[in-house]
Amino acid sequence: MREVGGVIFPKILFGGDYNPEQYPKQIWDEDMRLFRLAGIDVATVNVFSWALNQPDENTYKFDWLDEVMDKLHANGIYACMGTGTAAHPAWMARKYPDVLAVDYQGTKRKFGRRHNSCPNSPTFLKYSGLIARKLAERYKSHPALLLWHVNNEYGVRCYCGNCEMTFREWLKKRYGSLEKVNEAWYTRFWGHTLYDWEDIVLPSGLSEGLDKSDSDKTAFQGATLDYYRFASESLLNCYLTEYNAIKEVIPDAIVTTNFQGNGTYKPLDYFKWAKHMDIAALDMYPPNDASASYTALRYDLMRGMKDGAPFMLMESTPGVLNWKSVNPLKRPGAMRLQSYQAVARGAETVMFFQLRRSSGAYEKFHGAVIDHAGHENTRVFRECAELGNELRNLEGALPGSRMNSRVAILFDWENWWAVEFNGGPTTRLKYLDQVQKYYDAFYENHIQTDIVSVDSDLNQYEIIIAPLLYMVKPGVAGKLENFVENGGTLIVTFFSGVANENDQVVLGGYPGELRKLLGIWVEEIDALFPNQKNVAVIKRETENLGKSYECGLVCEIVHPEGAEVIAEFGSDFYVGSPSLTRHRFGKGEAWYTGSDPEPVFLQTWVAHLCECKGISPLLHVPPGVEVTQRIKEGTRYTFLLNHTGYAQKVDIGEQPRHDLLNDTFVSGVLEIPPAGVMILREA
Repeated sequence: MREVGGVIFPKILFGGDYNPEQYPKQIWDEDMRLFRLAGIDVATVNVFSWALNQPDENTYKFDWLDEVMDKLHANGIYACMGTGTAAHPAWMARKYPDVLAVDYQGTKRKFGRRHNSCPNSPTFLKYSGLIARKLAERYKSHPALLLWHVNNEYGVRCYCGNCEMTFREWLKKRYGSLEKVNEAWYTRFWGHTLYDWEDIVLPSGLSEGLDKSDSDKTAFQGATLDYYRFASESLLNCYLTEYNAIKEVIPDAIVTTNFQGNGTYKPLDYFKWAKHMDIAALDMYPPNDASASYTALRYDLMRGMKDGAPFMLMESTPGVLNWKSVNPLKRPGAMRLQSYQAVARGAETVMFFQLRRSSGAYEKFHGAVIDHAGHENTRVFRECAELGNELRNLEGALPGSRMNSRVAILFDWENWWAVEFNGGPTTRLKYLDQVQKYYDAFYENHIQTDIVSVDSDLNQYEIIIAPLLYMVKPGVAGKLENFVENGGTLIVTFFSGVANENDQVVLGGYPGELRKLLGIWVEEIDALFPNQKNVAVIKRETENLGKSYECGLVCEIVHPEGAEVIAEFGSDFYVGSPSLTRHRFGKGEAWYTGSDPEPVFLQTWVAHLCECKGISPLLHVPPGVEVTQRIKEGTRYTFLLNHTGYAQKVDIGEQPRHDLLNDTFVSGVLEIPPAGVMILREA
């Protein structure tokens, strides 16, 4: 089931988190019956069972897990083995208090909740590695074992003494000398010169924090940026401790962990993490008001984690959530539609939290395949069983397939951190909002778009968008110049090219290292209040961009240096100043927008750029219908998903295609019902 360069499962796997230890054994056989009925073929077990498996330092008890693994195998269900380390046992906190994390305000936590462990605790690193090794040794030959799930939803920044000492050592490796740290952190500001490594303290609410409740509001952005890097790497080291323990016992094990925050969890640089995962995996719990493009972007980001390889949807909910202020039911058909959206964008699994609903504690009202009623006669179970049956019938058609995109958006966690540190033109400047806005423009034009890191190979694309490229790391400017010079089209937005990798302003005028490529320099940045708007007037009708458009958030005073002015601001003292420019550079062109355009203009603009590049939608579909395509060994699988509440018609052309979900051949105009899904294979 594995191949060089990726992971292939036998089919689109269907299942989720299973916590049988929370229920008496008499229920386990009934669970197996219901799993078979629902078409479940993978169960994640042992996610929060460290305390059960290791009641003291030297004792390990896996008898219950042996029985569960045997039952899964007997019922044709694969096991995704959790290592259980997201919550340390009570004995560990009592005996080794170094395991307890310290928060941003300097308060040491007590035993409780989860994600309560200091990532640099020698105790935690020792015992988490040991339990992972013990599990690998015990289950390495078990026929149910398919893959490994390390920890769960990593995510804590610790400000304890261990972390402070480890941070100093991290800085020594990064910079080599205290003089270079002083230079990188700009410590002559406010007389912060460091004389000794012991002078370095963590940038917390007790030191550099300007707001004890918000770590982004910091007096020394360079120090905080390095701490954010360190904190992400510290948790990655925790993951690698368990990853390596498993791999030493089972070299060909498939090992991953689940990304939280719908894949855009700010504290962890997931692009760096993905390099150490055999397959990327995420949990998807979108906001109640999330659009279809919100989730689409995050699935495309997961696909970009490993150069376009498929990923896992590790957690979602089949029904209701329990932890929002308002927790509405998922309407009939919504779970199926949302699950297929993940598959349509590269998921190799559809997995839920949870398979059986807990009966106590925090998540007892979180939805599950098996409800508190305990039987199959519920709407949610019936919908899950229908989906499980469909995925079974798809067999091995989709696993290993890829998507072919000619457009990409650059995404960078360190840039995200730096953009939102206190001190910019406006606190309304949010990195994710701008990425989403440009993604939406392509989504509404039904153009497939990859989300990639600045380290990715850009030459496979024809259009690159760099929203808020505030921080330009070494080599990035040259990489973008090479892309444009060879014929690519680049879009760079306002507040770009301002700072280097240490969050120090590049002197000589914005946009710094991007100045030659963009053919402009920026003199001033005007921040607008929420109720303020400006207007941009198109100078050349030949651009097919209309006559004018509304803009806001910020307005930059831009001076052309070889760039052609496409649009100008229509009001305020900078009336006539360029708001949109284009610079011919080699065989390509680099565009720059000095403000935040309204969405309608962005859709028109990117449609124009795609037309110039010969990039067309996969199909012409009405608004609210999503279209994607996965390709495997030359065979194309086109997905149509109707996110509207009414039937939609789509013309797929006269060539017959195989509708996999209905096992019929179709052509011409098709009607897709509300929340409907079609998967069309070329006949």
